[in-house]
Amino acid sequence: MKKSLDNYECRHGLGYTKVKSTKNELEVSTLFFVPLEARNEIWQVILTNKSARTKKIRVWSYIEWALWDAQDDMTNFQRNYSTGQVEVENGNIFHKTEYRERRNHYAYFATSEKVIGFDTSRDEFVGVHNGLEFPKAMLNGKCSNSIAYGWLPIGVHQIDVELKPGESKDINFILGYAENPDDKKFIENGKIRKDEFEKVKEKFLITTSINDELIKLKKYWTQILSSFQTNTPDKIVNRMVNTWNQYQCMITFNLSRSASLYESGIGRGMGYRDSNQDILGFVHIIPQRAKQRILDLASTQLSDGTCFHQYQPLTKKGNADIGGGFNDDPLWLILSTTAYIKETGDVNILKEKVGFADDTNIDTTLLDHLHISLYYTLNNLGPHGLPLIGGC
Repeated sequence: MKKSLDNYECRHGLGYTKVKSTKNELEVSTLFFVPLEARNEIWQVILTNKSARTKKIRVWSYIEWALWDAQDDMTNFQRNYSTGQVEVENGNIFHKTEYRERRNHYAYFATSEKVIGFDTSRDEFVGVHNGLEFPKAMLNGKCSNSIAYGWLPIGVHQIDVELKPGESKDINFILGYAENPDDKKFIENGKIRKDEFEKVKEKFLITTSINDELIKLKKYWTQILSSFQTNTPDKIVNRMVNTWNQYQCMITFNLSRSASLYESGIGRGMGYRDSNQDILGFVHIIPQRAKQRILDLASTQLSDGTCFHQYQPLTKKGNADIGGGFNDDPLWLILSTTAYIKETGDVNILKEKVGFADDTNIDTTLLDHLHISLYYTLNNLGPHGLPLIGGC
């Protein structure tokens, strides 16, 4: 809320972030991370009274729900301002926009503590003319227990805490996503079937479980990074090579280019050229995932040797809107495959059967794809006998 803090720090670890600050002898530390093999995020908030007197504290959580399509959310206002829908049950907030009509998934936001108030309408909590630096509910001192129907749905929990001098208190939150089979979307009373949420709540709202999950996350990264380590006289070089460069390479492998329109949920997917290049910095970390990525990329190649310049990692389909014509794309598959074989010795990858994006029935191997990539370049030369650049 733009208040000057007595102190502040933000620490980024491998797969987690911790933000801590102090104001008027109240310390607030918040840990954010996604547990392994989970589709929910954990927020672990720890309040500590550093003063010599008892403190009574009111805490608000806050999230804004997306409506499942980032591009549509920011353009189709006449429709989306009419669709937002939520449900509040025992202090747990569920985002169920279009669940009854055409979706089989919902989102949830829950806390380990007793909730004495909530809001699900942004206009009610923030105010129509206010910003997050001065939310209307905080100026009023309490939530209005609003239920959003249309407009901008949010999730807010209002929690009261009393801390004795030196006392600390954990307040845990989970923010997550769940799916149901189409034939098991509802229970008998017509409400959303929340089996997955109940399992997540039982597992991840308990402090001991959260601590265990963080240890698992740290061990996971230690194991991954242990495949390549160096020791130089320079500690900074060691830290960058052994930890942060490798971590960055893996994040780039997962998300292609960071902080761009690709990862914001809008646009073209992941780059064909980019993703082949990313394998070069990643192949030694988890070779089996690099292998699968190479085969996925090959399957988006067309039978004439060209490639879709972008592909969607979830559907593994090329993006026809962007198309191809970037003539260097096919050659990058050769380089990434070579890097994989050099690292693993697995020449059998060349025998893997991989179809084409425009003809999945062709009985071709990865080696056939590499040949086609090379011949596409050799057969598309300009007047000087050099490969044509094409669209890029």
